[in-house]
Amino acid sequence: MEGVSVVKKSSKGKKDDLYHVIHKVPFGDSPYVKAKHAQLVDKDPETAIVYFWKAINVGDKVDSALKDMAVVMKQLDRTEEAIEAIKSFRGLCSKHSQESLDNVLLDLYKKCGRVEEQIDLLKRKLRLIYQGEAFNGRTTKTARSHGKKFQVSIKQETARLLGNLGWAYMQKTNYMMAEVVFKKAQMIDADANKALNLALCLMRQSRYEEAYLVLEQVLQGKLQGSDEIKSQNRAEELLIELNANLPQPKFMDDLGLDDDIVKGIDGLLNVWSPIRSRRLPIFEEISSFRDQLAC
Repeated sequence: MEGVSVVKKSSKGKKDDLYHVIHKVPFGDSPYVKAKHAQLVDKDPETAIVYFWKAINVGDKVDSALKDMAVVMKQLDRTEEAIEAIKSFRGLCSKHSQESLDNVLLDLYKKCGRVEEQIDLLKRKLRLIYQGEAFNGRTTKTARSHGKKFQVSIKQETARLLGNLGWAYMQKTNYMMAEVVFKKAQMIDADANKALNLALCLMRQSRYEEAYLVLEQVLQGKLQGSDEIKSQNRAEELLIELNANLPQPKFMDDLGLDDDIVKGIDGLLNVWSPIRSRRLPIFEEISSFRDQLAC
């Protein structure tokens, strides 16, 4: 009988373990455990927030409770409340959790359009890097994305933060500063996403030839991430926008050609050199026509 009893207990224990693994909830009956159960199992974010508050107030896994609560609040569009919660209670959290709380804050600032605070926080994080205080003094850290863990170096993190800072300056339409920051980021750790942002920044300054040279690096697969469908599609979209905004040649008007003739020639040019050929047709065609006229 004792043997049977042991087997039953062991089987139940395995089921409990499997339950917690499947739902990714911790063991126990504390406020934090109840919050995670409400969040992940019951899909009841409002109740989860109530228990997260209780966890913070009684000192139960405060680091995780504050961060998780802010994430749930963001999902409920209670972004401003989440920001104030982090600012008010991060002093109760450990030193090791401050970086992850900063990352949550950055997402919250971005969501509610508080660009100035986003810029200030990004600058502060960059300052910690060159002062040697980032990553808690280590050269790498473990990050997580889509459930997978991977290592991030100080170099990669610096480039990422600079890329985010450049995008924040773009939201402020401070394109000159954004350009400087994007170029710094590319010098440290070049990739397709930052290149596309730099190209857009140059386009907003009507510097289309420079923007094309940057886009070409992505379209020709020269940068990390260039082969991703998202990068290729965005590069093609930017190229279409770039060509649409190029100044049209005026020498056709000087020849006294009718509008229908000009449109007909333009149509042929589109057939011979379509936008998706990944070239800058307008510059090449202008020079080609001028050479023919000179002859």
